[in-house]
Amino acid sequence: MGRGLGAAATAALIGLAALAATSAAEPAKPAGKEVLPVRVWDIPSVERLPDDERGRLARYGRSIFEATYAHVGPEVADPAKRFAGNNLACKNCHLNGGFKKFGLPVIGAAADYPAYSARSGAPASLVERLNGCMTRSMNGRPMPAGLTEMRALVSYLDILSTGIRADAEVIGKGAGRMPELARAADPARGRAIYADKCALCHRSGGEGLRRGLPGDALGYLVPPLWGPDSFNDGAGMNRLITAANFVHANMPNGTDWTAPVLGVEDAWDVAAYVVSQPRPHKADLAADFPDKLAKPIDTPYGPYADGFSEQQHKYGPFGPIAAKVKALDAARK
Repeated sequence: MGRGLGAAATAALIGLAALAATSAAEPAKPAGKEVLPVRVWDIPSVERLPDDERGRLARYGRSIFEATYAHVGPEVADPAKRFAGNNLACKNCHLNGGFKKFGLPVIGAAADYPAYSARSGAPASLVERLNGCMTRSMNGRPMPAGLTEMRALVSYLDILSTGIRADAEVIGKGAGRMPELARAADPARGRAIYADKCALCHRSGGEGLRRGLPGDALGYLVPPLWGPDSFNDGAGMNRLITAANFVHANMPNGTDWTAPVLGVEDAWDVAAYVVSQPRPHKADLAADFPDKLAKPIDTPYGPYADGFSEQQHKYGPFGPIAAKVKALDAARK
Protein backbone atom coordinates (compact mmCIF):
# COMPACT_ATOMS: atom_id res chain seq x y z
CA MET A 1 0.00 0.00 0.00
CA GLY A 2 1.91 3.19 1.09
CA ARG A 3 4.08 2.94 -2.00
CA GLY A 4 1.06 1.89 -4.02
CA LEU A 5 -0.93 -1.31 -3.92
CA GLY A 6 -0.29 -2.08 -7.59
CA ALA A 7 -3.07 -4.49 -6.92
CA ALA A 8 -6.65 -4.09 -6.05
CA ALA A 9 -8.29 -6.98 -6.16
CA THR A 10 -10.33 -7.79 -7.61
CA ALA A 11 -11.05 -12.83 -8.08
CA ALA A 12 -9.29 -11.85 -7.95
CA LEU A 13 -10.32 -10.89 -5.83
CA ILE A 14 -10.11 -9.76 -6.48
CA GLY A 15 -9.19 -13.04 -9.23
CA LEU A 16 -7.66 -14.17 -10.59
CA ALA A 17 -6.93 -13.95 -5.82
CA ALA A 18 -5.96 -17.62 -8.35
CA LEU A 19 -7.00 -18.18 -11.68
CA ALA A 20 -6.54 -20.84 -14.24
CA ALA A 21 -8.07 -23.54 -16.32
CA THR A 22 -8.12 -24.69 -19.86
CA SER A 23 -11.06 -25.71 -21.95
CA ALA A 24 -9.01 -28.56 -23.35
CA ALA A 25 -8.79 -31.95 -21.67
CA GLU A 26 -6.58 -32.23 -18.59
CA PRO A 27 -2.97 -32.93 -19.59
CA ALA A 28 -1.89 -36.53 -19.29
CA LYS A 29 0.27 -37.37 -16.28
CA PRO A 30 3.29 -39.52 -17.13
CA ALA A 31 3.18 -42.75 -15.14
CA GLY A 32 5.86 -43.62 -12.64
CA LYS A 33 7.73 -40.32 -12.83
CA GLU A 34 8.25 -38.28 -9.68
CA VAL A 35 6.69 -34.83 -9.83
CA LEU A 36 9.09 -32.27 -8.38
CA PRO A 37 7.93 -28.88 -7.06
CA VAL A 38 8.33 -26.06 -9.57
CA ARG A 39 10.69 -23.66 -7.78
CA VAL A 40 12.28 -21.91 -10.76
CA TRP A 41 9.81 -20.43 -13.23
CA ASP A 42 11.41 -21.08 -16.61
CA ILE A 43 8.76 -19.46 -18.79
CA PRO A 44 9.32 -18.41 -22.42
CA SER A 45 9.38 -14.67 -23.04
CA VAL A 46 6.17 -13.64 -24.78
CA GLU A 47 8.20 -11.05 -26.68
CA ARG A 48 10.37 -13.77 -28.21
CA LEU A 49 7.51 -15.87 -29.51
CA PRO A 50 7.36 -16.07 -33.32
CA ASP A 51 5.34 -13.50 -35.24
CA ASP A 52 2.63 -16.04 -35.97
CA GLU A 53 -0.98 -16.38 -34.81
CA ARG A 54 0.00 -17.98 -31.49
CA GLY A 55 2.64 -15.38 -30.72
CA ARG A 56 0.46 -12.44 -31.68
CA LEU A 57 -2.48 -13.79 -29.69
CA ALA A 58 -0.35 -14.36 -26.58
CA ARG A 59 1.10 -10.85 -26.80
CA TYR A 60 -2.39 -9.41 -27.16
CA GLY A 61 -3.42 -11.45 -24.13
CA ARG A 62 -0.58 -9.95 -22.13
CA SER A 63 -1.74 -6.47 -23.17
CA ILE A 64 -5.27 -7.24 -22.00
CA PHE A 65 -3.90 -8.66 -18.74
CA GLU A 66 -1.89 -5.50 -18.07
CA ALA A 67 -4.44 -2.94 -19.33
CA THR A 68 -7.81 -4.67 -19.16
CA TYR A 69 -9.62 -1.34 -18.92
CA ALA A 70 -8.27 -0.29 -22.35
CA HIS A 71 -9.58 -3.37 -24.18
CA VAL A 72 -12.77 -4.52 -22.45
CA GLY A 73 -13.37 -1.82 -19.84
CA PRO A 74 -16.52 0.26 -19.33
CA GLU A 75 -15.05 3.29 -21.08
CA VAL A 76 -13.84 1.73 -24.35
CA ALA A 77 -15.28 3.23 -27.53
CA ASP A 78 -17.10 0.10 -28.73
CA PRO A 79 -20.06 -0.63 -26.42
CA ALA A 80 -20.01 -4.29 -27.50
CA LYS A 81 -16.53 -4.65 -25.97
CA ARG A 82 -17.50 -3.28 -22.56
CA PHE A 83 -17.32 -6.50 -20.58
CA ALA A 84 -15.57 -5.23 -17.44
CA GLY A 85 -17.71 -3.11 -15.17
CA ASN A 86 -14.79 -1.24 -13.61
CA ASN A 87 -11.51 0.26 -14.77
CA LEU A 88 -9.21 -2.21 -13.05
CA ALA A 89 -6.73 -4.53 -14.76
CA CYS A 90 -5.87 -8.18 -14.15
CA LYS A 91 -2.40 -7.08 -13.05
CA ASN A 92 -3.84 -5.11 -10.14
CA CYS A 93 -4.36 -8.39 -8.29
CA HIS A 94 -1.93 -10.63 -10.19
CA LEU A 95 1.24 -8.61 -9.71
CA ASN A 96 4.10 -8.14 -12.17
CA GLY A 97 2.05 -9.44 -15.06
CA GLY A 98 1.17 -12.57 -13.06
CA PHE A 99 4.83 -13.38 -12.35
CA LYS A 100 5.29 -12.32 -8.71
CA LYS A 101 5.67 -15.09 -6.14
CA PHE A 102 2.88 -14.85 -3.55
CA GLY A 103 1.47 -11.92 -5.52
CA LEU A 104 -1.36 -14.14 -6.83
CA PRO A 105 0.77 -15.32 -9.78
CA VAL A 106 -0.77 -17.10 -12.75
CA ILE A 107 2.30 -19.22 -13.53
CA GLY A 108 1.05 -22.77 -14.10
CA ALA A 109 -2.57 -21.66 -13.81
CA ALA A 110 -3.70 -23.00 -17.18
CA ALA A 111 -2.24 -26.41 -16.31
CA ASP A 112 -4.64 -26.70 -13.36
CA TYR A 113 -7.80 -26.82 -15.44
CA PRO A 114 -10.35 -28.18 -16.12
CA ALA A 115 -10.95 -28.54 -12.40
CA TYR A 116 -13.84 -28.91 -9.99
CA SER A 117 -15.12 -25.56 -8.73
CA ALA A 118 -16.56 -25.62 -5.23
CA ARG A 119 -18.11 -22.22 -5.92
CA SER A 120 -20.25 -23.51 -8.77
CA GLY A 121 -20.41 -27.13 -7.63
CA ALA A 122 -19.33 -28.29 -11.10
CA PRO A 123 -16.22 -28.69 -13.27
CA ALA A 124 -14.84 -25.40 -14.59
CA SER A 125 -12.74 -24.59 -17.64
CA LEU A 126 -10.17 -21.82 -17.92
CA VAL A 127 -12.72 -19.71 -19.79
CA GLU A 128 -15.21 -20.18 -16.96
CA ARG A 129 -12.57 -19.34 -14.37
CA LEU A 130 -11.60 -16.19 -16.25
CA ASN A 131 -15.25 -15.20 -16.43
CA GLY A 132 -15.44 -15.66 -12.67
CA CYS A 133 -12.86 -12.89 -12.47
CA MET A 134 -14.71 -10.85 -15.06
CA THR A 135 -18.00 -10.95 -13.15
CA ARG A 136 -16.49 -10.50 -9.68
CA SER A 137 -13.11 -8.78 -9.58
CA MET A 138 -13.95 -6.78 -12.71
CA ASN A 139 -17.63 -6.39 -11.69
CA GLY A 140 -18.71 -7.07 -15.27
CA ARG A 141 -20.27 -9.68 -17.52
CA PRO A 142 -18.93 -12.92 -19.03
CA MET A 143 -16.92 -12.86 -22.26
CA PRO A 144 -17.81 -15.47 -24.93
CA ALA A 145 -15.25 -18.25 -25.31
CA GLY A 146 -14.73 -17.40 -28.98
CA LEU A 147 -14.17 -13.69 -28.43
CA THR A 148 -10.70 -12.64 -29.59
CA GLU A 149 -9.98 -11.05 -26.22
CA MET A 150 -10.88 -14.23 -24.33
CA ARG A 151 -8.83 -16.38 -26.70
CA ALA A 152 -5.91 -14.00 -26.21
CA LEU A 153 -6.06 -14.24 -22.42
CA VAL A 154 -6.20 -18.04 -22.61
CA SER A 155 -3.22 -18.02 -24.97
CA TYR A 156 -1.19 -15.82 -22.61
CA LEU A 157 -1.96 -18.09 -19.65
CA ASP A 158 -1.10 -21.16 -21.70
CA ILE A 159 2.36 -19.69 -22.34
CA LEU A 160 2.76 -19.09 -18.60
CA SER A 161 2.14 -22.80 -18.00
CA THR A 162 4.82 -23.99 -20.44
CA GLY A 163 6.50 -27.12 -19.11
CA ILE A 164 4.39 -27.28 -15.94
CA ARG A 165 2.39 -30.45 -15.32
CA ALA A 166 -1.14 -30.39 -13.98
CA ASP A 167 -0.12 -32.16 -10.77
CA ALA A 168 2.99 -30.07 -10.10
CA GLU A 169 3.29 -27.89 -7.01
CA VAL A 170 4.22 -24.37 -8.08
CA ILE A 171 6.20 -22.75 -5.26
CA GLY A 172 5.02 -19.18 -4.78
CA LYS A 173 1.42 -19.75 -5.83
CA GLY A 174 -1.37 -17.80 -4.16
CA ALA A 175 -0.77 -15.08 -1.58
CA GLY A 176 1.09 -17.07 1.06
CA ARG A 177 -0.17 -18.11 4.47
CA MET A 178 0.73 -16.16 7.58
CA PRO A 179 -0.47 -17.10 11.09
CA GLU A 180 -4.13 -16.44 11.81
CA LEU A 181 -5.22 -14.32 14.75
CA ALA A 182 -6.82 -15.80 17.85
CA ARG A 183 -9.08 -12.73 17.87
CA ALA A 184 -11.27 -11.09 15.29
CA ALA A 185 -9.48 -8.72 12.94
CA ASP A 186 -10.16 -5.11 13.92
CA PRO A 187 -11.26 -2.70 11.16
CA ALA A 188 -11.09 0.28 13.56
CA ARG A 189 -7.43 -0.41 14.32
CA GLY A 190 -6.91 -1.07 10.61
CA ARG A 191 -8.21 2.38 9.74
CA ALA A 192 -5.25 4.03 11.49
CA ILE A 193 -2.81 1.68 9.76
CA TYR A 194 -4.43 2.47 6.42
CA ALA A 195 -4.05 6.21 7.03
CA ASP A 196 -0.37 5.73 7.88
CA LYS A 197 0.69 3.16 5.29
CA CYS A 198 -1.81 3.11 2.43
CA ALA A 199 -3.68 6.39 1.99
CA LEU A 200 -0.80 8.21 0.32
CA CYS A 201 -1.22 6.04 -2.78
CA HIS A 202 -4.76 4.66 -2.54
CA ARG A 203 -6.11 7.98 -1.17
CA SER A 204 -7.99 8.46 2.06
CA GLY A 205 -11.29 7.44 0.51
CA GLY A 206 -9.87 4.30 -1.12
CA GLU A 207 -10.60 5.72 -4.58
CA GLY A 208 -7.10 5.19 -5.96
CA LEU A 209 -5.39 7.47 -8.47
CA ARG A 210 -6.57 7.62 -12.06
CA ARG A 211 -4.08 7.85 -14.91
CA GLY A 212 -6.25 10.46 -16.59
CA LEU A 213 -9.88 11.58 -16.37
CA PRO A 214 -13.13 9.60 -16.09
CA GLY A 215 -14.18 8.43 -19.54
CA ASP A 216 -10.72 8.22 -21.12
CA ALA A 217 -10.29 4.43 -20.72
CA LEU A 218 -6.80 4.91 -19.27
CA GLY A 219 -7.43 3.16 -15.98
CA TYR A 220 -5.53 3.77 -12.76
CA LEU A 221 -1.97 4.43 -11.69
CA VAL A 222 -3.05 3.13 -8.28
CA PRO A 223 -6.25 1.06 -8.15
CA PRO A 224 -9.24 1.81 -5.93
CA LEU A 225 -9.75 -0.53 -2.99
CA TRP A 226 -13.44 0.17 -2.51
CA GLY A 227 -16.20 2.29 -3.99
CA PRO A 228 -18.10 2.03 -7.28
CA ASP A 229 -15.05 1.37 -9.50
CA SER A 230 -13.61 -1.41 -7.35
CA PHE A 231 -14.15 -5.18 -7.22
CA ASN A 232 -17.55 -6.37 -6.02
CA ASP A 233 -18.49 -8.22 -2.84
CA GLY A 234 -18.30 -11.61 -4.56
CA ALA A 235 -14.61 -11.22 -5.47
CA GLY A 236 -11.87 -13.28 -3.88
CA MET A 237 -10.11 -10.14 -2.66
CA ASN A 238 -13.19 -9.34 -0.59
CA ARG A 239 -12.33 -12.36 1.59
CA LEU A 240 -10.16 -11.47 4.56
CA ILE A 241 -7.73 -14.41 4.50
CA THR A 242 -6.88 -13.72 0.87
CA ALA A 243 -6.67 -9.95 1.32
CA ALA A 244 -4.60 -10.04 4.52
CA ASN A 245 -2.04 -12.49 3.16
CA PHE A 246 -1.79 -10.51 -0.07
CA VAL A 247 -1.15 -7.32 1.90
CA HIS A 248 1.42 -9.00 4.15
CA ALA A 249 3.41 -10.44 1.23
CA ASN A 250 3.20 -7.48 -1.15
CA MET A 251 2.35 -4.17 0.48
CA PRO A 252 3.46 -1.40 0.40
CA ASN A 253 3.90 -1.95 -3.31
CA GLY A 254 7.36 -3.31 -4.02
CA THR A 255 7.48 -5.40 -0.85
CA ASP A 256 8.77 -8.95 -1.27
CA TRP A 257 7.31 -11.87 0.65
CA THR A 258 10.77 -12.64 2.08
CA ALA A 259 10.86 -9.25 3.87
CA PRO A 260 7.34 -8.11 4.85
CA VAL A 261 6.95 -4.48 5.85
CA LEU A 262 3.71 -4.85 7.79
CA GLY A 263 3.54 -7.07 10.85
CA VAL A 264 1.08 -9.95 10.98
CA GLU A 265 -1.48 -8.17 13.17
CA ASP A 266 -1.22 -4.97 11.15
CA ALA A 267 -1.81 -6.86 7.90
CA TRP A 268 -4.91 -8.58 9.29
CA ASP A 269 -6.37 -5.37 10.68
CA VAL A 270 -5.71 -3.12 7.68
CA ALA A 271 -7.18 -5.77 5.37
CA ALA A 272 -10.22 -5.94 7.66
CA TYR A 273 -10.62 -2.19 7.24
CA VAL A 274 -10.52 -2.53 3.45
CA VAL A 275 -13.07 -5.36 3.28
CA SER A 276 -15.35 -3.45 5.66
CA GLN A 277 -15.80 -0.66 3.10
CA PRO A 278 -18.68 -0.31 0.60
CA ARG A 279 -18.34 -1.79 -2.86
CA PRO A 280 -20.61 -3.01 -5.68
CA HIS A 281 -22.93 -5.90 -4.86
CA LYS A 282 -23.03 -9.04 -6.97
CA ALA A 283 -26.45 -10.59 -7.39
CA ASP A 284 -27.23 -14.22 -6.53
CA LEU A 285 -24.36 -14.74 -4.08
CA ALA A 286 -26.54 -17.14 -2.09
CA ALA A 287 -26.15 -19.62 -4.96
CA ASP A 288 -22.37 -19.76 -4.49
CA PHE A 289 -20.96 -22.99 -3.02
CA PRO A 290 -23.91 -25.40 -3.26
CA ASP A 291 -22.08 -27.57 -0.72
CA LYS A 292 -22.00 -25.08 2.14
CA LEU A 293 -19.34 -27.08 4.01
CA ALA A 294 -17.03 -26.47 1.03
CA LYS A 295 -17.48 -22.72 1.37
CA PRO A 296 -14.24 -20.93 2.37
CA ILE A 297 -14.43 -20.02 6.04
CA ASP A 298 -13.78 -16.34 5.30
CA THR A 299 -16.61 -15.99 2.78
CA PRO A 300 -18.29 -12.79 4.01
CA TYR A 301 -21.81 -13.70 2.88
CA GLY A 302 -24.17 -16.53 3.83
CA PRO A 303 -25.84 -18.88 3.97
CA TYR A 304 -23.57 -21.11 6.06
CA ALA A 305 -23.87 -24.65 7.39
CA ASP A 306 -21.74 -24.20 10.52
CA GLY A 307 -23.87 -21.97 12.75
CA PHE A 308 -21.38 -19.10 12.93
CA SER A 309 -22.37 -15.51 12.18
CA GLU A 310 -21.63 -13.57 9.02
CA GLN A 311 -19.61 -11.19 11.18
CA GLN A 312 -17.29 -13.97 12.36
CA HIS A 313 -16.95 -15.38 8.85
CA LYS A 314 -15.93 -11.91 7.69
CA TYR A 315 -13.45 -10.95 10.42
CA GLY A 316 -12.67 -14.13 12.34
CA PRO A 317 -11.46 -15.64 14.52
CA PHE A 318 -11.44 -18.46 11.99
CA GLY A 319 -10.11 -21.32 14.11
CA PRO A 320 -13.47 -22.25 15.69
CA ILE A 321 -15.19 -22.13 12.29
CA ALA A 322 -12.57 -24.38 10.71
CA ALA A 323 -12.87 -26.90 13.55
CA LYS A 324 -16.67 -26.99 13.30
CA VAL A 325 -16.62 -27.39 9.52
CA LYS A 326 -14.11 -30.22 9.83
CA ALA A 327 -16.30 -32.01 12.38
CA LEU A 328 -19.46 -31.58 10.31
CA ASP A 329 -17.72 -32.82 7.19
CA ALA A 330 -16.38 -35.88 9.01
CA ALA A 331 -19.83 -36.66 10.42
CA ARG A 332 -21.41 -36.92 6.98
CA LYS A 333 -18.84 -39.36 5.61
